[in-house]
Amino acid sequence: MNNKELVFEETQSKSISFKYLYFGFKRIFDVLVSFIGMLFLIPIAVIVKIITVCSGDFHSIFFKQKRLGKYGQFIYIYKFRTMVPNAEEVLNQWLEENEDIREEYYRTRKLENDPRITKIGKILRITSLDEFPQFINVFKGDMSLIGPRPIVPDEIENYNKTEAKKFLSIRPGLTGYWAANGRSCTTYKKRKQLELYYVDHCSIWLDIKIIFATIIGVLKRDGAK
Repeated sequence: MNNKELVFEETQSKSISFKYLYFGFKRIFDVLVSFIGMLFLIPIAVIVKIITVCSGDFHSIFFKQKRLGKYGQFIYIYKFRTMVPNAEEVLNQWLEENEDIREEYYRTRKLENDPRITKIGKILRITSLDEFPQFINVFKGDMSLIGPRPIVPDEIENYNKTEAKKFLSIRPGLTGYWAANGRSCTTYKKRKQLELYYVDHCSIWLDIKIIFATIIGVLKRDGAK
């Protein structure tokens, strides 16, 4: 084995060791922050429940949805429910009756003027408080604080085989590079680029940058819908 090969192997070994160290530190950080987040979740949940009951809605304030986690495993992410209880029925009816809305939904997976969103739901979304229950997912290990936002199973069709493997190689995040850079204001193509960029370049410094960008974005309500 020549010197060049030795140097290459040493560099590769250091790179792998650094990655393990980075993901280990990240998991410890996830557990600590998500535990604190869950403490704040309790009083927020009480307030949300009181408001929904006062508005005549006695259904659960929580909502869970199947998403793809690391390595493509199914996970259920938790959110505060921001839509009417029969949201799926309302959506299916709207998609069936409105071609323009159907095209918009299948293109972006969102609706600009979504008829399913409740009044308290709009406030939760604008303030990003609807995502707060995902601290439970982070604590459990289904998600990380920082990573690509988890997608629903059929969304993986928007990625080719190489992209899909890369996208699913790390835990999805409560926030991420796309979430901190425009969120709903960007196209799905741009979203893909931002999420895959993070997978290729994830590091402590990039995570810190995303955390500050997320805080600023929440305060300015950038991309929140």
